[in-house]
Amino acid sequence: MGRALSDPDPLNLLSMVSMLLWITDSRQENPFTPADHGRPTLDELVESFIGVPCPETTALLAVIAEMSAGNDVLRARIRRELATRPAPETPWLAELSSPTVTRAVRMSHELGDGDDIMIAARLASGHQFTCVVYIDHNVGTLVKDAFVLPASMDQILSMSQQAAEDGTRWDGMHLADARAWVDEGIQRAAMTIPPFESESWPGCRALVEWVTRTLPTGGVGHRTPEWDSRKSKRLAHQFFASRYGQRFDDDEHRDLLDTLLWFGTDYGSGDPLRWSNVKVEMLLADWIPRKIAAAADHLAKAPNLMRAYVAFAHTEAGIGTRWTDEALAAIDAFEPQYQREIRNPGVQGPEALLAQLGIDMGMDHGQRKLDELAACVGGHDELDHLDDVPLPDEPFRWDGITGEATSRVRDILTLTDRCCEEVLDVEYRTACRRLLARVAANDPTSFGRGRVETVAGAVVWIIGKANNLFRYPAGGMQVKDLMAHFGIQQGGVSQRATTLLRAGGFDSDTVGLRLGSVNYLVSERRRSIIAQRNACRDD
Repeated sequence: MGRALSDPDPLNLLSMVSMLLWITDSRQENPFTPADHGRPTLDELVESFIGVPCPETTALLAVIAEMSAGNDVLRARIRRELATRPAPETPWLAELSSPTVTRAVRMSHELGDGDDIMIAARLASGHQFTCVVYIDHNVGTLVKDAFVLPASMDQILSMSQQAAEDGTRWDGMHLADARAWVDEGIQRAAMTIPPFESESWPGCRALVEWVTRTLPTGGVGHRTPEWDSRKSKRLAHQFFASRYGQRFDDDEHRDLLDTLLWFGTDYGSGDPLRWSNVKVEMLLADWIPRKIAAAADHLAKAPNLMRAYVAFAHTEAGIGTRWTDEALAAIDAFEPQYQREIRNPGVQGPEALLAQLGIDMGMDHGQRKLDELAACVGGHDELDHLDDVPLPDEPFRWDGITGEATSRVRDILTLTDRCCEEVLDVEYRTACRRLLARVAANDPTSFGRGRVETVAGAVVWIIGKANNLFRYPAGGMQVKDLMAHFGIQQGGVSQRATTLLRAGGFDSDTVGLRLGSVNYLVSERRRSIIAQRNACRDD
């Protein structure tokens, strides 16, 4: 708290209060689990601050009075208390009021998996910050992640454009539309069980909502493309008449294509012409096995049809060949699991959804936790034999890295090594070296032409995230502090991390990041996994 007060930038204290408001927010309660009576309410928290008059509680109360919403009586109570205390000595805090929003931009990608809504704001003191809110369409057009950076919109755009992948675009938004997008996304996220969480979300939710409340109402939020049955039939006709679909033109494959188009139009982005590797995974690893009741011999033909249809759809939509190749590779990767799943008897429909939540289905929660831990280390056998021996101090492996990539990899390696030596330790250095070597050998083009600092920051961020470095109290380090070592902001690094994960053959989900191997886990993280494993088995 002392550091936040002494920090000339307001964002540290604003973020701290936002976290407190999240902890006391009733929206995080799970209706399917017993209420947590040990969690303080906002009224109780405020009363505890009022009972201890000092500069620190004065600062907290001042920010709570401005940032909290929906309880005018409580805010009036705070302001009466503040009137009896000396004014805050921090200049920006003394004149704190609602921020002024100056600009909003939507960053999107041609595959349509999600959008980043960027909202730039300024305090009365002149301090600028930008909220970056990621709305994921594949999980219900909800806020899956967000963070706030002490930077102007121009700075954020510069960083994101350096780190962006092909097919990315930036469009200005009406402020009312930006509010509608974010407010609707937050509302859906608050109803999602279990909630999506990252090192910054939903901890920054109150701060983001403080900003969006200043925006005009009446805007238009996200709208999915309209695909009625007539339009879908026309698309199917075009596919079967094309060179991609002619060999599949029979009743069975027409029925399967109807299934693909149903998923493509009613789920995710709602556009059946855009297929990312994530969308492919959702369809093959979950949606068809869970939702479609049909003979396995019939469903088994879906992957081959998908390969042809994805190539056709991306040609029609003008999607880059890189993304077509990724989607086809995802079909190859998930087909073995898919073929097993459609032959396994199991629950389908609503019962399957309830089973995933562990509601009234007799689900073994301990087993589900063990499955999650196994996914972190590479399987149940690896989990059974996991140890906490420290990662060795090993040199970087240059096998398979040649040509023009060598110089850029060497520059990145220098930066990651220096960061680990100065901020982390030898184990983290080894893990970062292993990750960098794997990505460089698999796809050296993934390093792009942007700043090497951003790539190096992404490498360390991935390893840190996989080892719970940024989770309190496990690691306790803030992302912005680690990124400051590279002279970069948090914004661009998660985008670059997605690219590196794909290039390395990992799951590209940066929210629930799992590398699926003990090779990248430091001893402290493995020790924690062992303890959780043993606790599950003891229960």
